[in-house]
Amino acid sequence: MIFIVVKFRVKSEYVDQWPETVGEFTRATRAEPGNLWFEWSRSLEEPDTYVLVEAFQDGAAEAHVTSDHFRAALDTMRPLVTRTPEIVSTTIEGATGWSRMGELQVD
Repeated sequence: MIFIVVKFRVKSEYVDQWPETVGEFTRATRAEPGNLWFEWSRSLEEPDTYVLVEAFQDGAAEAHVTSDHFRAALDTMRPLVTRTPEIVSTTIEGATGWSRMGELQVD
Protein backbone atom coordinates (compact mmCIF):
# COMPACT_ATOMS: atom_id res chain seq x y z
CA MET A 1 0.00 0.00 0.00
CA ILE A 2 1.23 3.50 -0.81
CA PHE A 3 0.46 5.82 2.11
CA ILE A 4 0.67 9.60 1.67
CA VAL A 5 0.11 12.56 3.98
CA VAL A 6 0.27 16.10 2.60
CA LYS A 7 0.02 19.41 4.49
CA PHE A 8 -1.36 22.38 2.53
CA ARG A 9 -0.95 25.87 4.05
CA VAL A 10 -3.79 27.86 2.46
CA LYS A 11 -3.97 31.64 2.07
CA SER A 12 -6.35 33.11 4.64
CA GLU A 13 -8.81 34.41 2.05
CA TYR A 14 -9.29 30.88 0.64
CA VAL A 15 -9.09 28.71 3.74
CA ASP A 16 -12.83 28.44 4.48
CA GLN A 17 -13.73 27.52 0.90
CA TRP A 18 -10.87 25.00 0.49
CA PRO A 19 -13.05 21.87 0.85
CA GLU A 20 -15.38 23.11 -1.89
CA THR A 21 -12.45 24.21 -4.05
CA VAL A 22 -10.88 20.73 -3.96
CA GLY A 23 -14.25 18.94 -4.08
CA GLU A 24 -14.10 17.79 -7.69
CA PHE A 25 -10.50 16.62 -7.28
CA THR A 26 -11.52 14.70 -4.17
CA ARG A 27 -14.49 13.00 -5.87
CA ALA A 28 -12.45 12.10 -8.96
CA THR A 29 -9.60 10.66 -6.89
CA ARG A 30 -11.93 8.60 -4.71
CA ALA A 31 -13.39 7.09 -7.90
CA GLU A 32 -9.98 5.98 -9.20
CA PRO A 33 -9.28 2.26 -9.36
CA GLY A 34 -6.88 1.41 -6.55
CA ASN A 35 -7.71 4.38 -4.33
CA LEU A 36 -8.19 3.13 -0.78
CA TRP A 37 -9.00 6.48 0.83
CA PHE A 38 -8.61 10.21 0.27
CA GLU A 39 -9.52 12.24 3.35
CA TRP A 40 -9.10 15.92 4.22
CA SER A 41 -8.79 17.33 7.75
CA ARG A 42 -8.19 20.84 9.03
CA SER A 43 -5.44 21.34 11.59
CA LEU A 44 -6.56 22.40 15.07
CA GLU A 45 -3.20 24.06 15.78
CA GLU A 46 -2.81 25.78 12.40
CA PRO A 47 -6.32 26.71 11.13
CA ASP A 48 -4.92 27.73 7.75
CA THR A 49 -3.55 24.22 7.19
CA TYR A 50 -5.37 21.26 5.65
CA VAL A 51 -3.98 17.75 5.92
CA LEU A 52 -4.70 15.19 3.23
CA VAL A 53 -4.38 11.50 4.14
CA GLU A 54 -4.51 9.22 1.14
CA ALA A 55 -3.68 5.64 0.26
CA PHE A 56 -3.51 3.61 -2.92
CA GLN A 57 -3.04 -0.02 -3.76
CA ASP A 58 0.48 -0.74 -4.97
CA GLY A 59 0.90 0.57 -8.51
CA ALA A 60 -2.20 2.80 -8.48
CA ALA A 61 -0.51 6.05 -7.39
CA GLU A 62 1.20 6.55 -10.76
CA ALA A 63 -2.15 6.66 -12.54
CA HIS A 64 -3.30 9.20 -9.94
CA VAL A 65 -0.43 11.65 -10.45
CA THR A 66 -0.67 11.40 -14.24
CA SER A 67 -4.45 11.90 -14.37
CA ASP A 68 -6.11 14.96 -15.87
CA HIS A 69 -7.89 15.75 -12.60
CA PHE A 70 -4.59 15.71 -10.69
CA ARG A 71 -2.98 18.17 -13.11
CA ALA A 72 -6.08 20.38 -13.01
CA ALA A 73 -6.08 20.32 -9.21
CA LEU A 74 -2.45 21.44 -9.09
CA ASP A 75 -3.31 24.41 -11.32
CA THR A 76 -6.28 25.24 -9.08
CA MET A 77 -4.39 24.89 -5.79
CA ARG A 78 -1.11 26.58 -6.75
CA PRO A 79 -2.32 30.21 -6.40
CA LEU A 80 -4.26 29.41 -3.20
CA VAL A 81 -1.40 28.06 -1.06
CA THR A 82 1.24 30.09 0.75
CA ARG A 83 4.10 27.67 0.16
CA THR A 84 4.99 24.29 -1.33
CA PRO A 85 3.00 21.57 0.47
CA GLU A 86 4.89 19.22 2.78
CA ILE A 87 4.55 15.49 2.07
CA VAL A 88 5.29 12.10 3.56
CA SER A 89 4.98 9.30 1.04
CA THR A 90 5.89 5.72 1.81
CA THR A 91 5.10 2.17 0.85
CA ILE A 92 3.82 -0.08 3.61
CA GLU A 93 4.59 -3.66 2.64
CA GLY A 94 1.75 -6.11 3.11
CA ALA A 95 -0.81 -3.50 4.16
CA THR A 96 -4.11 -3.33 2.33
CA GLY A 97 -6.02 -0.84 4.47
CA TRP A 98 -6.67 0.35 7.99
CA SER A 99 -5.78 -1.90 10.93
CA ARG A 100 -7.40 -1.88 14.37
CA MET A 101 -5.58 0.01 17.13
CA GLY A 102 -4.28 -2.55 19.62
CA GLU A 103 -3.85 -0.10 22.50
CA LEU A 104 -7.48 1.10 22.54
CA GLN A 105 -9.84 -1.83 22.08
CA VAL A 106 -13.53 -0.99 22.39
CA ASP A 107 -15.44 -4.06 21.26
